[in-house]
Amino acid sequence: MDVVIRGDGVAAYCCAYLLNKAGLHVALEYANRPRLPTIMLGEQALGLIRDVFGQPGILQNLPRIGKRVVAWGPAAKPISMQHSAVVVSEQDLLAAIRPSLIAEHHPTNEARCQVFAARPLPAQSIEHCFGSRMASAVPVTLKDGSDSQACRIESLDDGWLFLIPNSARSGWLLAIAEASKALLSQSRVVAPEIADYGPSFGEFPASPRIAEPLCGPAWLACGPAAMGFDPICGDGTAHAIREAILASAVIRALANGGPQNDLLQHYEARLAGAFQQHLAICRGFYQSGGVTTFWRSELDAIDRGIQWCDVKPRDRLRFRYRLRGFELEAVR
Repeated sequence: MDVVIRGDGVAAYCCAYLLNKAGLHVALEYANRPRLPTIMLGEQALGLIRDVFGQPGILQNLPRIGKRVVAWGPAAKPISMQHSAVVVSEQDLLAAIRPSLIAEHHPTNEARCQVFAARPLPAQSIEHCFGSRMASAVPVTLKDGSDSQACRIESLDDGWLFLIPNSARSGWLLAIAEASKALLSQSRVVAPEIADYGPSFGEFPASPRIAEPLCGPAWLACGPAAMGFDPICGDGTAHAIREAILASAVIRALANGGPQNDLLQHYEARLAGAFQQHLAICRGFYQSGGVTTFWRSELDAIDRGIQWCDVKPRDRLRFRYRLRGFELEAVR
């Protein structure tokens, strides 16, 4: 089976590597989109990357985060807790995992299967978005004495802030809902750590979103083209890798003559279940984050998403397979 993967992010590269390793002919169609300036990878995401690419030593010697300081809720006092993560730019992450020996797709070629790891999706697929919040990323200089191994998260009346150091004196500030300057003027936990900040890197959606349908005959959506996650949970990269593992397993099963309807319904069910779980986690944060119009409206949007998931036909949400390594096996 020939496979064309549209996209050049984590999900696209993981899927391409696994399919190529399985002996399928894979071509990449590059999206050339802006890269995120910083990503915080927890131990779970690091473990998944190392398992997929079979490189236990990949992504070593990166700046580490060993503590999380959280002030969440009106007038909340900051709480410190242990954390274990590394910080890397998306460009450096992709350079470390970029598959070799993958052909570049030319539009005149025909493919037996397409993986959409970047937009646009097929015309029959629409996107459901549950919230209106946007995020901006701003480079910052840390004050002398600031703990460069501690990330900080703070909820405010009009949004929330996430400070991620990437060296002893620098880091990135993620501002959700309002501009960073406006939120810093309200901040008691993040603002005291910042000596200066630069221009915004740009805005991107920060609300949960999902495509429908997520797959069809000869195509699957994967990674950010399939679903978008709120950065409050910090697991978007791990989700993208898990989706790529599942997508590649489904395509291999199809290539081996597996039942198309069952395999595609399983893929849709697994992704829809992960999205519903993400919404449930988000709900807890937005229910406790504040009491202003911003928090109430975004919580209402999350509840609409949960209701949307609840009315999905149950027979289409049944898990028909399970992963054993990187292969699917039918559930008996």
